[in-house]
Amino acid sequence: MSSLQKQNNDVTTIKVMKTFDAIKERRAVKHYDPTHKLSEDEIEKLMSLAILSPTSFNMQNWRFVLVKDSEIRKKIRSASWDQAQVTDSSLLMVICADLKSWKKDPGQYWKDAPKEARDFLVPAMGMFYEGKEQLQRDEAMRSGGIAAQTLMLAAKAMGYDSNPMIGFDSEKVADLINLPEDHVIVMMMAIGKQIKPAMPRGGQLPLDKVVFTDRFD
Repeated sequence: MSSLQKQNNDVTTIKVMKTFDAIKERRAVKHYDPTHKLSEDEIEKLMSLAILSPTSFNMQNWRFVLVKDSEIRKKIRSASWDQAQVTDSSLLMVICADLKSWKKDPGQYWKDAPKEARDFLVPAMGMFYEGKEQLQRDEAMRSGGIAAQTLMLAAKAMGYDSNPMIGFDSEKVADLINLPEDHVIVMMMAIGKQIKPAMPRGGQLPLDKVVFTDRFD
């Protein structure tokens, strides 16, 4: 093996280990330093990574509302059982999804693809989702969940912690962020600098209870 190959292998190993560490160390942290602020560059980095998350037909149906107004945050906290992380975290976002993104100028999602791929995929989106309301909602939740995981791991890699949240009145939060009628809220996400670590893990199920080969027993 040449020295260059060894160097490339070492770099790959380091990257893998950092990814593994972020997965293992990510926890739902609820106590944050309210004085800490994320820079605009850090926020842009987080969001730039989030939008690399995969979506069906590349429809990019996630939408992220970054709640920066302190008064709106206080109102969202009131609608979230007074959970302190809503106002104390450095960044609060409401992860949403556009249920109808598949038919809103679908050509934009494939503008850089080869013509053959574009000619097949653009009309296929309509055929796949038209009239299938549950599938559209399922797709929204899938996309938002994948993006949320990307955000949590990216935040951890940057030295921050996060808390995915479903403990809130979704109708009140929807009203506060002026959610369009054809959108849904997937979850909220708090990101910041922890001042108190998460409690020890509650207990992971063994692999043989969650992993099956070929079919369920």
